[in-house]
Amino acid sequence: MCGIIGFLAKDTVHRAASGRIMLEMLQALARRGPDGAGYAGIGPELGPVDPPLLIRVAGRDPGIARRLDGLGSVVGDGPRVEGETIRIAFQLAPGATAGQVEAAIDGSVGTPEVIAMGSRLELAKGVGPPRSLEALHAVSRFAGPVVIGHTRMSTESKIDLCHSQPFWIHGLLDHAIVHNGHITNYHRLRRRFEQEGSRFFTDNDSEVIGVYLRRCLDRGLSLVEAMERSVVDLDGSFNYLVAAPQGLGVVRDRHGWKPLVLAETAEYTAVATEEIALARALSRSDQAREPAPGSALFFPAPSQAASGPSRSTGT
Repeated sequence: MCGIIGFLAKDTVHRAASGRIMLEMLQALARRGPDGAGYAGIGPELGPVDPPLLIRVAGRDPGIARRLDGLGSVVGDGPRVEGETIRIAFQLAPGATAGQVEAAIDGSVGTPEVIAMGSRLELAKGVGPPRSLEALHAVSRFAGPVVIGHTRMSTESKIDLCHSQPFWIHGLLDHAIVHNGHITNYHRLRRRFEQEGSRFFTDNDSEVIGVYLRRCLDRGLSLVEAMERSVVDLDGSFNYLVAAPQGLGVVRDRHGWKPLVLAETAEYTAVATEEIALARALSRSDQAREPAPGSALFFPAPSQAASGPSRSTGT
């Protein structure tokens, strides 16, 4: 019953308004999920100078930054409490890695989860309807080429911040997913992945999608290839979206049981669980269509969009 949305801006006008558009789309789907809401956005491309890591940690203790002594320095206005999370801008020291940063935080008392990390990824989520995102995080101010969102109705796992979506793909900077549906072979995949060294942070079946994609990328597959394989390897009734620096990914299961609509114009690509989300936020929702079952579509961000979207359909 959850609702998902994705938006890729192809011009400066829609890029500047992507946060507002995302929020309006989510609010149109609020009745599909009152238990939690969240968004993940990929910010503007950065220059050649090494940018700081943007880190978001579940919890409200800004002292968590002390765990990072020796790995770099906090920059900007310091650790900032936002809702039920801490946001940290962190400049890595020479030789330090993002993996070391996450490991240092994971080793803290109370084992807080790093829920987002990257140089361009902004992610906020929590318990409550989409309007709470604006009140706590002013998400309508976000501006960037790619944004995804989720409004949640919990059917199995607990209702809290960490079980809400989007899910950052741990170990993969600037990548996040949202999911609607059920991965019916979740338990079998999780047991296998855990035996092979992967870590899970929640009991939400959606989390397995990010673990699956990262494992594929670690084996040398491209993101598009990983999405294509997931259509075969993930069982169930589901749609999921991927936000990445390269663009927006859209995947639909082989049966197409869960609703999904997509609209493409010269200015944007938008996808949502229901057409009402497109109609609420965008003026040309009449172009919406339903992706074919088994689709794995990737829409490049503007700087990579010379030849249009890359498309693949699974069997």
